[in-house]
Amino acid sequence: MHYLDLIVLFSTLGFIVIYGYYQTRGSKNVSDYLKGGNQAKWYTVGLSVMATQASAITFLSTPGQAFHSGMGFVQFYLGVPVAMVIISMVFIPIYHRLKVYTAYEYLEDRFDLKTRTLTAILFLVQRGVAAGITIFAPAIVLSAVLGWELATLNILIGVLVIIYTVSGGTKAVSLTQKQQMAVIFVGMLTAFFLITSYLPDEIGFSNALEIAGANGKLEVLDFSFDFENRYTFWSGLIGGSFLALSYFGTDQSQVQRYLSASSVRESQMGLIFNGLLKVPMQFFILLVGVMVFIFYQFNPTPLNFNPAAEAAIENSSVEQEYKDLQQELTNNEAEKAKTSLAFAEAKKANNENAEQLKTQLVNLETENKSIREAANSLINKADPDIETNDKDYVFIHFILNNLPRGLIGLLLAVILSAAMSSTASELNSLASTTAMDLYKRNNKTEHSEKHYLNASKLFTLAWGIFAIGVASVANLFDNLIQLVNIIGSIFYGNVLGIFLLGFFVKYVKSKATFTAAIITQAIVVSGWWQEWMPYLWLNLFGCALVMGIALLLQSFENKN
Repeated sequence: MHYLDLIVLFSTLGFIVIYGYYQTRGSKNVSDYLKGGNQAKWYTVGLSVMATQASAITFLSTPGQAFHSGMGFVQFYLGVPVAMVIISMVFIPIYHRLKVYTAYEYLEDRFDLKTRTLTAILFLVQRGVAAGITIFAPAIVLSAVLGWELATLNILIGVLVIIYTVSGGTKAVSLTQKQQMAVIFVGMLTAFFLITSYLPDEIGFSNALEIAGANGKLEVLDFSFDFENRYTFWSGLIGGSFLALSYFGTDQSQVQRYLSASSVRESQMGLIFNGLLKVPMQFFILLVGVMVFIFYQFNPTPLNFNPAAEAAIENSSVEQEYKDLQQELTNNEAEKAKTSLAFAEAKKANNENAEQLKTQLVNLETENKSIREAANSLINKADPDIETNDKDYVFIHFILNNLPRGLIGLLLAVILSAAMSSTASELNSLASTTAMDLYKRNNKTEHSEKHYLNASKLFTLAWGIFAIGVASVANLFDNLIQLVNIIGSIFYGNVLGIFLLGFFVKYVKSKATFTAAIITQAIVVSGWWQEWMPYLWLNLFGCALVMGIALLLQSFENKN
């Protein structure tokens, strides 16, 4: 990587860390540290909520997801606006009225201490692992493409986040997330316009969309009721709504963002702002991935975008077979480029040959995928431990091989800024939950505000070290953005059901709720392990199950 890119990268990250540290150090009490003194405005809340969810995984995996599968992944986010309205109307007024530090404090008020403790522990388990993954995701990809040591990258990202999060708490997280989101928006818009400018002169933006559509990349909405299809309109709207309700309404990493607002109205406006912007933002990131696909219709690609996969072939017994496949791919891509240009010209002229050319494009894309699948089989023969799924490497491959000097550093800063923003929120929320729901609540000795402030900082540091540890032992999954959502879906439905029982079903008491939660979590984990359903539906399943079991147990208890 050129020195100019390194200067841009480290200058951007260094400014964010140093500015966040010096602007927010010196919290006087726990309220300042964990709730930012309740001074955040709605736009700060909205950007902070968005930055917490938009991790590096979003900017690495989502374009690759669109490159391979098209725009359908945007359906995953359809439930977000619905959830934002419900949380604004129901959750936020209750949290503010009770003046809670964490979402789980409410559950003790409604049920009992053990229910509060259980939900807090469920949160700590899944969010602690997720914090490690948000560090690991960019680290493993950057390590592969830049040749940097994976362990070094894990530690670098973790330490940068720890510096300002331990020092400034929630205020530092919110302040730096505004800067990080600015870097992210500028970087992604720059990438989009550069991709468009790199296309052949005969291909305008509308032509690019027509070619993408011909290759099946613009099928945004799927209204089918195919339960085996992971992303449909219904799974996104229903399953996605329950996931978003759970995540934004009961996950402390998000709840803490809007608990820092100066009023109920500021919290509500911040969430509505996030709800209105989230789907368009994800649509745009997927569109960037589609434009990368169009770019590679006219430019050569490797058989596999993961550099480690390509390296595994060298000097192996299947090297010549792999080279033969590369030649097949080269021929296929040359034919695709010619056919794509002809298709664009035919569409401009309303030529009847357009449909025939579209069919040719579809056949060539099918052939392209077959060649890549054959290549993946050879990679597995050469080294079974190499990850052949290359979705997370597509966008970073484009960045490093096609962007001008300086802009490569900016896009790398986008990825690392996103990693830092999500990790900071997670460490901040993990520390607040540990300090308030476990340590302070179960500590029978009275301590000063300073004691709990120092304890919160110590817990932030401890969770930061834990996250680095998780990142150091993690393995690449099918798709990193899916991994985070799968982990959440295993736990979120259960926790959401407990909160909904608390809010709306006063008939159910603590004993029934606690027992139902234990049973439900065991069943949901088993269901995920045995693949009973696509993971998005686990949110609805877990929520309905815990509520149903709790109602049943309460009925038996009342009869006795």
